[in-house]
Amino acid sequence: RRHNLEEINILNDDATINELGGKYAGMDRYEARKAMVADLEELGLLVKVVPHNHSVGTHDRCGTTVEPMIKPQWFVKMDEMAKAAIKALDDGDLKFVPSRFDKTYLHWLENIRDWCISRQLWWGHRIPAYYCDECGEVVVAREMPEKCPKCGCTHLHQDEDTLDTWFSSALWPFSTLGWPEKTPELEYFYPTDVLVTGYDIIFFWVARMVMMGLEFGKDIPFKHVFIHGLVRDSQGRKMSKSLGNGIDPVEVIEKYGADTLRFMLITGNTPGNDMRFYWERVESARNFANKLWNASRFMLMNLEGFDKTFVPEASDYTLADKWILSRYAKTAISITENLEKFELGEAGRSLYDFIWNEFCDWYIELSKARLYDKENVRPRKVAQYVLGYVLEHTLRLLHPFMPFITEEIWQHIPHEGKSIMVADWPTGEEAKLDDASEVEMTTIMETIKAIRNMRAEVNAAPSKKTEVILHLSDESLTDVFAKNSGYLETLAS
Repeated sequence: RRHNLEEINILNDDATINELGGKYAGMDRYEARKAMVADLEELGLLVKVVPHNHSVGTHDRCGTTVEPMIKPQWFVKMDEMAKAAIKALDDGDLKFVPSRFDKTYLHWLENIRDWCISRQLWWGHRIPAYYCDECGEVVVAREMPEKCPKCGCTHLHQDEDTLDTWFSSALWPFSTLGWPEKTPELEYFYPTDVLVTGYDIIFFWVARMVMMGLEFGKDIPFKHVFIHGLVRDSQGRKMSKSLGNGIDPVEVIEKYGADTLRFMLITGNTPGNDMRFYWERVESARNFANKLWNASRFMLMNLEGFDKTFVPEASDYTLADKWILSRYAKTAISITENLEKFELGEAGRSLYDFIWNEFCDWYIELSKARLYDKENVRPRKVAQYVLGYVLEHTLRLLHPFMPFITEEIWQHIPHEGKSIMVADWPTGEEAKLDDASEVEMTTIMETIKAIRNMRAEVNAAPSKKTEVILHLSDESLTDVFAKNSGYLETLAS
């Protein structure tokens, strides 16, 4: 590709006219154009000068006009590598989440062209090609050859071009692990399980990593590719410097905390779809962190006499205890299932609802009477046990979403182990599932809410007790309300 290129380009690399330009040689391109127009006019060859609108390529940062120039380049032949990457998807070894992005991956690979991997840039991996200064022989090698293999000349120079950044990036899954040496890291971490990335670089990066992995690592670099969307501004626009609508994550973290930003982004995410950034949602996530912190403080304030060896009997549990343990078990099962399906947002929202609405707003309130009663020791121990069990296990579920606050709280409450980071992932514990207790407790909670609404309608003071007449639609509820009337007396006044 190097022959006769000198006869095609009339510009030097600094945008001045080369010797092919005759009398204009050495002039800046813009000055040369003015001089040519003046010469045409002097010779009587200029008919007229008119504005002409057309597309002119310009550099995106400095606005300089880009001049097309033919240069020698390095290419990679892609046909066979592309076939291997297509086969990995067809065989089910590689899976996209969501699966609709299979089309983006396949469309590019099925219509692939040879890849130009050389760039005329100063930064990047320099191409390991060496040229003999005498005969022009090209040698590709790891190190500079001592002499030319063709003519024996000892004067060689390295190609000044660098590799396309995506070529370097495509080597990342194994080159970072010591390849081509068979290191322990390479043995353990290659291939890995999941790549998380945006849809805008499926063919730039994902497909090329797969091709390079199959070619050099002899295996796909990852089994699942989880595609997330872009974070846009509140108007749905892509964040950019030119629009001035970018959000600096460091500023968000300094104001609201890293956990808050993480949780907001995860709960606002659905696989493959863009999301909008709203400050109100950041504040909501911050409020959630505060809610969790305050719930933990409540527990720590009520640990007097806590016995870590105490385990309640089945008969010790109140309806509220059985309800929260069942709700926790279902939440744990749901979160695990959603994470396995890469539904991170849904898993986060389930945790939010359970912690805020069920654990904090209901169970803590329902347990206060026993916690504050220091004369009845066993009921108090049962309440402490359930409160501690649910909080400690829920923190483990929340840890991947909010790692800092969960570790901080976990280290202060009763626990086993050095760090929540390496604690076992909690399972749903099927034995704690109790649909009957959930139905009964839900009925009582709905009743409490109904009474509160009635009191609010007539502006009843919180301290004023009122009489309530219950008309039960189901006789089986008679016994439920008779045994649990204390909840209504406490929470509904």
